[in-house]
Amino acid sequence: MSGIDDTTLSQIERDFANGLSSAEILDLFAEHGVALSEATLRKYVQLGLLPRSVRVGRKGKHRGSQGIYPVAVVRGIVRIKQMMAQSYTIEQIQREVLFMRAELQQLEQALNNIFGKLDGVLKERRKEAVAQAALREVKDARGLSKDLLSRLGSIEARLSSRARLERVAAS
Repeated sequence: MSGIDDTTLSQIERDFANGLSSAEILDLFAEHGVALSEATLRKYVQLGLLPRSVRVGRKGKHRGSQGIYPVAVVRGIVRIKQMMAQSYTIEQIQREVLFMRAELQQLEQALNNIFGKLDGVLKERRKEAVAQAALREVKDARGLSKDLLSRLGSIEARLSSRARLERVAAS
């Protein structure tokens, strides 16, 4: 697959750390010469290969909200496209390789939301003694959550590698 290498992915992750709309995702892939339709993006989400978007309100009167996907969706789409180029079917990708990826991304997103809310409360109450103690606990919890996500990701990667090896051996 042409267009989006690891260096480019890292840059995209920095540039869009707060997430992307479906239009931005489609534009990114088009800019890099990778075919991706909105229907395909929606299909990957519906199949559980990618996390769902989160509704985020727009600033301004009567602007409504917009669906924002975590930036990790871009890397997920690249991986799915690479696997399909290696003759994996959607069912094999679902069953054997990405069986926990969407859940891990949802967990990461939920933890980020929790820490964001805690940061907001702590900022408002920063002069209170209880907030100072809670600040240390939040810092520790944030470290634990990163460790948890890393460990679960590592487990998923090991199990996915084994599934790939078993598939190659069976061919």
